[in-house]
Amino acid sequence: GSAAHGYFECYEPLTDVTRAAPFRAAGKVTPVFVRFSTVAGERGSVDTARDVRGFAVKFYTDEGNWDLVGNNMPVFFIQDAMKFPDLIHAVKPEPHHGMPQAASAHDTFWDFISLMPESTHMMMWVMSDRAIPRSYRMMQGFGVHTYRMVNDAGKTVFVKFHWRPKQGTHSLVWDEAAKLAGADADFHRRDLWEAIEAGEYPEWEMGLQIFTEEQAEGFSFDVLDATKLIPEELVPVTPVGRMVLNRNPDNFFAETEQVAFCTAHVVPGIDFSNDPLLAGRIHSYVDTQISRLGGPNFHEIPINAPLAPVHNNQRDGIHRQAIPRGRVSYEPNSLAGGCPFQAGARGFVSFPEPIHDDKLRGKPEKFADHYTQATLFYNSQTAWEKAHIVGAFRFELSKLTVPAIRERMVASLRNVDEDLAAQVAEGLALDLPDPLPRVLETPASPEVTTSPELSLTALPGETGVRTRHVAILVANGVDGASLKALHAALTTAGAVPRFVAPRLGTVSTTSGGAIEADASMENSPPVLFDALILPDGDAGLRALALDGHTMDFVTNQYRHGKTILALGASRALLEKAGIPARAGGKGDAGLLILSRDDEQAGERFMAALALHRHPQRES
Repeated sequence: GSAAHGYFECYEPLTDVTRAAPFRAAGKVTPVFVRFSTVAGERGSVDTARDVRGFAVKFYTDEGNWDLVGNNMPVFFIQDAMKFPDLIHAVKPEPHHGMPQAASAHDTFWDFISLMPESTHMMMWVMSDRAIPRSYRMMQGFGVHTYRMVNDAGKTVFVKFHWRPKQGTHSLVWDEAAKLAGADADFHRRDLWEAIEAGEYPEWEMGLQIFTEEQAEGFSFDVLDATKLIPEELVPVTPVGRMVLNRNPDNFFAETEQVAFCTAHVVPGIDFSNDPLLAGRIHSYVDTQISRLGGPNFHEIPINAPLAPVHNNQRDGIHRQAIPRGRVSYEPNSLAGGCPFQAGARGFVSFPEPIHDDKLRGKPEKFADHYTQATLFYNSQTAWEKAHIVGAFRFELSKLTVPAIRERMVASLRNVDEDLAAQVAEGLALDLPDPLPRVLETPASPEVTTSPELSLTALPGETGVRTRHVAILVANGVDGASLKALHAALTTAGAVPRFVAPRLGTVSTTSGGAIEADASMENSPPVLFDALILPDGDAGLRALALDGHTMDFVTNQYRHGKTILALGASRALLEKAGIPARAGGKGDAGLLILSRDDEQAGERFMAALALHRHPQRES
């Protein structure tokens, strides 16, 4: 994983719904520490694996620490925490040989999933591009569960937490992600670190879905079911503040490795709902940290210690950091004037929820609808996002060695979408099996059947080309003036252009000047870049055409839907790669073939680059 320091700033006071310290005043600033991570892989595994990402935020509030421990997806695999050990055992490397690492494409995981229909909705997210983000900076965060907010008067509302990246939601494509695993296993960690070091501080807007218990009762789904989300058409997301990450850790182990997030860590004004998965997490995270960090005093490690003063009677234990003074460590007492004493109503008080029925271990009927929201998610994707989901299912299921598991999973997909199941079956050379029996044959009719906000395209971002990496290919004999002008324009716009040559060193240009290559095609493969510029200059193009790496750059950038600018005679490199060269980019906004003297070249290139990707031409 990777982490960073920063702050949360509240837009307006939310005292009408919560007494929580971060939301008590406009402009209120609360320090935060945020950790992003993959889930299935062990330490040192690749960053670009297909996986859910952890998105955990520690707020150092005036009243103690609040840990909002979420993911980059708003739902989860299971409804009940009792199944969590089984889920982890299934997805981890198979125990008899310890493979595969950081991958779900194996028998034990899909055996479990195909027998757990409640996981279907989450699997649609995991097979989507959400599972291979372009950057930690370009993914959403979600609290997953329904929580409560409580105000000073003791009134409560339900709430769902959202983080929306200012950089937009952008992803990799699978071929690119697989190649990045070899090119730079630390791709996401490096991206976050370098952006912060360069002063390009990533920013997210916090949004809340606030609703009452009465509203929740009327929904066709249960808001306490972690495999369900609340469509924004039913409860809009209200922006309430922003989070900025502006400082990298000073020491990876002391901070990023030792930080301990616990769902149980809340502050007055934030409370729990009866979500059964949340109830399990409240207990399990504390146990995990005691085991992982060696004892009950993990909260005193500097990165975990609250900034607010702490007064309690906790003493001793292994790895104690604080040095308490005095002889009293109990309550009530008279020797210390009764201090410390319980805060009472000024401290954390659980919402006194009335219970009208018998308390049982079971699930409401709405929990049994496992497919309606999976269908909602699939129907809300663009055509190319749907194609990626189909491809992901095909890839994962093709890796299995037990055909019956494949058939069972395709049978489950028939309950989501017939066309999806048919396309997956075709890629696996399977006859369509009968649909799996539904637990709930006649679920309630959904309020919405499509939700545009569930597509990655809903958040294109506000930062344009900033932090985008651009490869400018050079060799002896290229036209230097046009390339230097583009390099300067991109740098001014906040992009990260690099001159990439067959080898490091100085490259001569047609004007007699020189360009210093700061990367070679051997040490910086094409998947490390968001876009490509091909130079003009006959001698330089002849040299590039003789280097096999050049074709790798052209074909990979084109195949992955990235922006390509071909100047002057470099269109010959496109033709050599078999790319249909449409002059002026007609029919393909990301393929620009322009004269090196075109004064609009830089502007047009950056406009195309700001779109991130051009999926209509993926091949």
